[in-house]
Parts: sequence; structure tokens; C-alpha cells
Amino acid sequence: MSFDSLGLSAELLRAVADQGYSEPTPVQRQAIPPVLEGRDVLAGAQTGTGKTAGFTLPLLHRLHAAPPAGGGRRGVRALILTPTRELAAQVQASVTTYGRRLPLKSAAIFGGVSIRPQIDKLRRGVDILVATPGRLLDHVGQKTVDLSGVETLVLDEADRMLDMGFIRDIRRILALLPKTRQNLLFSATFSNEIRTLANGLLTDPVMIQVATRNTTPERVAQVVHPVDRERKRELLSFLIGSNDWRRVLVFTRTKHGANRLAQQLERDGITTAAIHGNKSQGARTRALADFKSGAVRTLVATDIAARGLDIDQLPHVVNFELPNIPEDYVHRIGRTGRAGNDGRALSLVCVDEHKLLRDIERLLNSQLPRETVSGYEPDPSIKAEPIPNGRGARPGPGQNRRGPPRPRRPAGNAGSGGRRRAAGGVSGRR
Repeated sequence: MSFDSLGLSAELLRAVADQGYSEPTPVQRQAIPPVLEGRDVLAGAQTGTGKTAGFTLPLLHRLHAAPPAGGGRRGVRALILTPTRELAAQVQASVTTYGRRLPLKSAAIFGGVSIRPQIDKLRRGVDILVATPGRLLDHVGQKTVDLSGVETLVLDEADRMLDMGFIRDIRRILALLPKTRQNLLFSATFSNEIRTLANGLLTDPVMIQVATRNTTPERVAQVVHPVDRERKRELLSFLIGSNDWRRVLVFTRTKHGANRLAQQLERDGITTAAIHGNKSQGARTRALADFKSGAVRTLVATDIAARGLDIDQLPHVVNFELPNIPEDYVHRIGRTGRAGNDGRALSLVCVDEHKLLRDIERLLNSQLPRETVSGYEPDPSIKAEPIPNGRGARPGPGQNRRGPPRPRRPAGNAGSGGRRRAAGGVSGRR
């Protein structure tokens, strides 16, 4: 099947061809026709499957084919909600790329940057708005955005938005939208919470499932390296150096841990940058650009970067620390093995993390292979220590403790550019 058979306009087909694509991915084949028909859609699709084009292409077609009646100031006709700044920027780039031959305007709004340029752009009129929930509600509060004319709502990475505590913000936004509209919900996993949200949001939806529930990408080879907690950093540096890895994405559980690990790797002679919620948007953008260009070999990230990072030719992902939430393991390693490329995901697991590893394997319904690296065999006499289930935790494995413990932050800390989540689960601004 080619894109020509999906019913897209000539302008969009030219834009797709300009990007070098001739055949749609499975999620695009299944999603584009019902979206063009105006149907609601519930799609289960992992990152790297082409799902963004699966909704941006038919969305652009519908808006261009049926312009709003009358003239005057443009109002938001399509709203795309994403959990993170990076994903919002990525989706906006897709809208711009595919819609450059169409007379439609779009914008992305998210926290961590000045709100004034966003207000100016909204005042000039926007057809398609890509937004993170918190910053969108900031604009609603300042009366700088009008959502009364939204015809299509897209919830992208809906499971991640729920994981990050955005459910109350989403409900507030839904209350501001017209009752009659098209709804598209995309999620990498289908938890009970996602199904509850879908049942209340979607009307007679077309069901699309292009990846088995909670499975890892087929082209990613996975391995567990058992190692003592205090030797993790040493082992990581050894693996990067001895194998001459030139581009490695490394995940930690905490922002403080990401900063410390990045500093330690730099001292080991490995050019490294860190990306997490406490970094300004400018710093995050620069770090990602340096990583993509090869200016730095290693990017250390928290789970905020597990979604929305689109990095070509990323051969290695390393779980320096296993995530507390098993599903986040799937999202993390989904950064590699994309677009037909092979990838490798390594997890450095100490005795503290055996339960987290069992939870991940139970989710995947399979046991991950273990490979002990010679010279880094774990000491069986070391006892497990509890892993705090939240932020503000003790320094991560392989990182020295310095000074008194840091005060625990609220679990929903949204980081730079936003207010922290208040009691009761209202999310921070992203």
C-alpha cells in the first residue's frame, strides 16, 4: 500500500514524498482513513512507529478541506496535548513539515520559556495548537487562548500524561471544549486508567493496535549486567570507552543523579550532557542538539526524556538505574531500534533493584538475559538497600553521598518553568 491510496491531498502527498517516504507504516495505514472520515480513534502504538504522522497528516487534510465559515481572526480548530516540552516541539515540527504547502497556521506552547511570544502568536491566530496541559491552562487563565472552536482533540502519549499526574488538568481542559468534536487518543500502553479515560472521552472509536501490549521494540537487543551499586559508574565508563560507543543515552531515576553522573563521566574523559526537568528549555535544547551532532557522546536523562526524543541512529540506551514504574522501561528503550535500525539496551542492575527487575520482566512476560562483565562481578555479601519511591532520594548507585539528605520534593515536581504539583494531584506546568 502506498500513501497515494489513503485519500490524502496532493499537497500532503508531495510533502510526504519530500521526506523520502513512499509506504505508510502500519499505524499510519490503520489510522489515516478513519481520521479522515471524522471518526474517533483509540490507538495503541509505541514511539517510533510513525504515529505522529498518523494523526498530523489526516488532521491537516481535514482542516484544509473544510475551512471555517466566515473570516476574521483565526481560532484554534485542532488541539494536540502532549506530556512534555520535547514531544510538543517534535509534534509541532511534524505539523510544520507536512503542512508547509497549506495555508494553515500552527504553534506549540509549553512551559520553561517566556509566555509572551506564545501570547503574540496566539493573538495572530492559530489553526492547530500543540500544547502541554499546564502551560495551556496558564493561557486559559490569562484569557489568551480560545478553545471554543476546537473541532479535533488529540491526546498524544496519553499514558505518560496520566503517569505524570495530568489527569486533573486534562479534565479541566475537556470542560472548555465543544461537546461535539473528534477525539483521537494515542497511547503506548493500555492501563486501566487509560481505558477509563477512553470510555469517557471517545464515541464509537476505531480501535487500532499495532504493538502488543507492553512489549519492547523487536529490533532492540536487551541485556542485564549485574554489578554492585558503587561500581555502576565505573562499569558504564568502561563499556563506553572499551567499545568506543559514540552515542549513548543513559537513564537515571532522579535529576540530581543525572547531574552527578554527567559530571563523573566528564571526569572520566567522556563528553556528556544532562537533560531533565530542572534544566531550562534552552539548556535542554542545546544538550539535545549537541548530542545529535556528536559534540557530546553521552546524554544522561531522567524519564522526562523517555518520550518525545526523536534521535536518528541511536545505537545504545543504558538504564544506569531501573525505573520505579515498569512501563517506563519500555518507553526508555524505545529510543533505540527505531525506523528499521537495530538497537541495544543495557541495564546495570545492583542488588537493590532485583524487585524492580522482576516487575519489568513480569510486565514483559519474559526474562531478560544476564551477562556479568569480567572484573565487575557483584559481591554477594552486599545487602540490598531500599530505593525511595520518589524524588529527592539518596544519591544513586556509584555516586558518593555528600552533605545532609536533600529535602523530599512533592512527587509531581514539574521542574523549571512551572509551579509544583499541589496536593490532590494537580500537575505542574510543563
